Amino acid sequence: MDKRISVISIIVEDTSAAGEINDLLHQFGDYIIGRMGIPYRERGISIICVVLEAPGDITSSLSGKLGMIKGVSVKTVTSRTRV
Repeated sequence: MDKRISVISIIVEDTSAAGEINDLLHQFGDYIIGRMGIPYRERGISIICVVLEAPGDITSSLSGKLGMIKGVSVKTVTSRTRV
């Protein structure tokens, strides 16, 4: 199956969603290359960037599930080149 590199950017406006986000990221952990989290305390939000190497359906599944969490916004960018 063709894999691509993707970056999922997550803005967490409701910090009570952190546990649910972490559970999902753990479930997809085999595909995650790395992640960076930035707490923006002055605004009461967190920003998370997750880098994946995964088939498109896996990336879409994770992105979609994250986007359904209340208080969470998600955008995904995927490379054009297959790896």
